[in-house]
Amino acid sequence: MRIFCNTNAQFRLDLVRFGLGAFLLVVYPFLSGCNQHRQTKIAVIPRTCGSMIWEPEHRGAEAVAFELGADIYWNAPTREDDIQGQIAMVERVVASNYQGLVLAPDHALALITPVRNAVARGLPTVIVGSPLAIPPGDGLSYILNDDEAGGRIAAKRVEALLHGSGSVAILGINPDIIGVMTRARSLERELAKNSPNIHVVVEQMGSFNVPHEQQVAEETLKAHPGLEVIVALTSTSAHGAIEAISSASRRGAVKVIVFDPDFLRFDDPSFDSVIVEDTQNMGRKAIRLIVGKILGEPMPLITRLQPTLVTRANVNTDEIRELTSMDWRPGRLHWRWRVTP
Repeated sequence: MRIFCNTNAQFRLDLVRFGLGAFLLVVYPFLSGCNQHRQTKIAVIPRTCGSMIWEPEHRGAEAVAFELGADIYWNAPTREDDIQGQIAMVERVVASNYQGLVLAPDHALALITPVRNAVARGLPTVIVGSPLAIPPGDGLSYILNDDEAGGRIAAKRVEALLHGSGSVAILGINPDIIGVMTRARSLERELAKNSPNIHVVVEQMGSFNVPHEQQVAEETLKAHPGLEVIVALTSTSAHGAIEAISSASRRGAVKVIVFDPDFLRFDDPSFDSVIVEDTQNMGRKAIRLIVGKILGEPMPLITRLQPTLVTRANVNTDEIRELTSMDWRPGRLHWRWRVTP
């Protein structure tokens, strides 16, 4: 019998000559740990991939899957407006041999039927980020960003920038994503309660098209020349706002607070801050929850995670670097022990 480990470089080492008995005493904990739930396959489908909001989820999911010996299938549409693409991915997962589904839905209504089908097939399902209009239970759970808290964080940042008086625009309102609507309402409510001299002068609907969002921002700046702060509820509206401010030669005069960023541009004087979801922890908790469900443990119905404000003052701290890391490889050795004849 030969025992070896796989690495990313397909490294192979003959360990027999070093004394098989002594070697097994050392590696037995790894052998037993890595074989747990080896057949468990869990699909993780974010809203899109390759972005600063969802790659940390990949990191968290992979870390826990490795720990528990599960396998992750990670895939997503290349655009957040590819709703049919995400639906097709969910349908393929439901029709295949998976033991769990983790989904960040691109649309609050369109994903309802595919998710109901997944639950009806007995597939433990965890919705992360923003909710669907389906109550939890019967194998469906939610691990959500606390968008009420996000709105309050944005309001406090607006208040700090404007010193209690001034004007703000809210861009990127998207009724197809429940969390975006929640953060918008929370922001307005908090400003009205605590800072009546700060006025929301415009609220604009958003899209996933950057040129369109830039046009919307340009029109907003022209209509409100005294505008001082823009709150961009999505990364697309943030891109549009930053480009519009630059084109209008108002860099630094108008500050932008960004939700769900896929970039950090603190070298730009208009880029004030970002409010980041803890998607890495969402990925970790979702995988643990599904594996626990497979083992017969109860699934918590709803878990809410606090977002974090990132500014120039804290962007280089270890905590923020970990939170926003797009390296999905979870800082561990990329191998698993296996035994072959």
